[in-house]
Amino acid sequence: MRKITAELFISLDGVVEAPHEWHFPYFDDRMGAAVDAVVGSARTLLLGRRTYESFAGAWPGREAAGGEDADFARRLGDARKIVVSRRPLESTWRNSELLGGELLQAVEALKNEPGEEPIVISGSVSVVRRLLAAGLLDRLQLLVHPVVLGKGMRLFEEGEPAVPLELLSCEAFDTGVLNLFYAPAGRPGSAGYEEARTHLPRAEG
Repeated sequence: MRKITAELFISLDGVVEAPHEWHFPYFDDRMGAAVDAVVGSARTLLLGRRTYESFAGAWPGREAAGGEDADFARRLGDARKIVVSRRPLESTWRNSELLGGELLQAVEALKNEPGEEPIVISGSVSVVRRLLAAGLLDRLQLLVHPVVLGKGMRLFEEGEPAVPLELLSCEAFDTGVLNLFYAPAGRPGSAGYEEARTHLPRAEG
């Protein structure tokens, strides 16, 4: 079965909206390598409409310009891009297609396609939320930036059911960005202060 990984830029207070307005001061070679290892190497991208339109409005032109980011742009263009939308695609960006049918059922079908190549989601917050809640997301990569924005859409909305996660890896960049990978986890069980206090340091003597 194919696995799905989602990658998101996120602030310390959980904001994921409009990262192009706040994350570039923290973008360095190590973050570039982290993004390239997930999104840049993807053969299949699953994208919400807004993210797709943003990508389609930028990356084909960057590929054509032949600058430093042209190779990354070319790989995005060569990847299969599956777009979650109820409206027809207007972009002519190559290898783009609409996801047919209801989201969760269609994603299950994608995961059951032959092969083991991962499916990658970049941005596309509403898609990530639904797949995470449905247990269809296998890995969540959060690039946590050391900034508190104070406003904007957050990844996890208030009032939603708890989603237990297991930390797979943690890497700190020189910029203060944390590169965190999570996977879905089982429920942590019940415990209270009486259980927790056994782990507190005890005075000697």
